[in-house]
Amino acid sequence: MQFAKRLQPLQSNVFADMDRAKAVALAAGQQVIDLSLGSSDLPAQAHVIEAIAQSLHDRSTHGYLLFNGTFGFRQAAANWYEQKFGIKVDPQTEVLPLIGSQEGTAHLPLALLNPGDFALLLDPGYPSHAGGVYLASGQIYPMPLRAENGFLPVFADIPAPVLAQSRMMVLSYPHNPTAAIAPLSFFQEAVAFCQQHNLALIHDFPYVDLVFEETGEWGLGTRKNLSQSPIPNTRSLVPSILQADPDKSVSIEFFTLSKSYNMGGFRIGYAIGNAQLINALRQVKAAVDFNQYRGILNGAIAALTGPQAGVKSAVATFEGRRNAFISALHRIGWNVPTPKATMYIWAKLPSHWSQNSIEFCTQLVKQTGVAASPGAGFGKSGEGYVRFALVHEPPLLETAVERIAQFLH
Repeated sequence: MQFAKRLQPLQSNVFADMDRAKAVALAAGQQVIDLSLGSSDLPAQAHVIEAIAQSLHDRSTHGYLLFNGTFGFRQAAANWYEQKFGIKVDPQTEVLPLIGSQEGTAHLPLALLNPGDFALLLDPGYPSHAGGVYLASGQIYPMPLRAENGFLPVFADIPAPVLAQSRMMVLSYPHNPTAAIAPLSFFQEAVAFCQQHNLALIHDFPYVDLVFEETGEWGLGTRKNLSQSPIPNTRSLVPSILQADPDKSVSIEFFTLSKSYNMGGFRIGYAIGNAQLINALRQVKAAVDFNQYRGILNGAIAALTGPQAGVKSAVATFEGRRNAFISALHRIGWNVPTPKATMYIWAKLPSHWSQNSIEFCTQLVKQTGVAASPGAGFGKSGEGYVRFALVHEPPLLETAVERIAQFLH
């Protein structure tokens, strides 16, 4: 059989290689401590589960769910967004339900790119951003993220011939894998740049809530003086792209309930922003699938409109894990900066591993059972780093660091 050429860039997947390495370690009798996947180990809240459970007994929820039937969820998303960021949203034309934000970021290039067009992507960045471009037969221009620039791209470095052939830019802050955050001024620069060059600006925003209070600031100060923000009703420590583009002139943002509400397995998120981009993505989605089970949307409505104590509890949990893991790394002499957001630690590898993050992770899990994600799996500029996901309680995280110490010495 002959397959499409667009599959060729998708054949290399270091995360699949790491899964095989974990399987080998398990078969050899290792007790694996898996820090490689950013899948929250925390449960969804009881009121969310109850809303889904009650839906199961309602036979009207058992059929196909078309767009008009999702209005209640779209309204809840629009209200949540306005309360959090002070941005008015039309639930009819500016919100689209998704099977997680990954579906949106992977499908939107099909609506924007003709074969050979460029997409400007963060390097390192989340793998599905590149995958969607490849499926659309587009080209990728990687925007390198360097520590000296706060892991923010430098737009002035993008070559003019690439810009002339570019149709979209993808950003994502708080950032996976580097855990960097971006100030509002950076987003304002990005919006102006995309307006100037006629680019669609896509912002993947899964970690909007996983920001740690004592260090969370984005140009308006810490939480205690956010009340002085020029943007009314702001209740977030990090900015939305639409706060830099309130007219939604070029921007679309993707949110998932996977991180804030521990609903990763339920596969529910949404796109919000420019009505033309929303409609274009809706056209692609209509050719691929219907919506999820209505009961899952009912659970998501309960999450967005109900008590938010579970979100605060999750943030406190990941902050405690971050502190424990960073302290343990420092004790063994691995001086990693303390991240301000997300559930990840982005660690620069010791010098003798600096050009081989894949081999580091392969040998680490083989010899110690500790699984991590190699920086090279997120892009060329990720080489020399490793990402640890804080998906276990502090005692197990500290055990992982003890094993890492034995491996390094």
